[in-house]
Amino acid sequence: MIDTATASATATTPQAATTTASGHSWPASTPLYDLAHARTGDKGNHSNISLIAYRGEDYELLVRHVTPERVAAHFAHRRPRAVHRYLLPRLGAMNFVLEDVLDGGVNDSLDLDLHGKSLSFHLLAMPLIASPA
Repeated sequence: MIDTATASATATTPQAATTTASGHSWPASTPLYDLAHARTGDKGNHSNISLIAYRGEDYELLVRHVTPERVAAHFAHRRPRAVHRYLLPRLGAMNFVLEDVLDGGVNDSLDLDLHGKSLSFHLLAMPLIASPA
């Protein structure tokens, strides 16, 4: 399933907690690293970040709250031109493509992290914030 909405930085209103289909409740301030792990790759000036749920029952919660808009806002300091989300429900995963965030890519960037590998850790630090219903 492909969700290629171009994201813009928008704020959401935090709620106290959100609940999975199995009834497990997560506080809104829960960092994503409590729910998922991530892996980063690069292609030119674009970064791919895969977010994979530890537990299948948490996948829908991640889909609901880790939107292209929220990811764009979280990475606003990198000024992504666009953020695309690709859903992989059979794997309990999603892949984000952040366009133009690697300062020109491996051959042009003066960054210490040329491939953007640390960007997955930045995503995992994002808190789970429940969107208003």
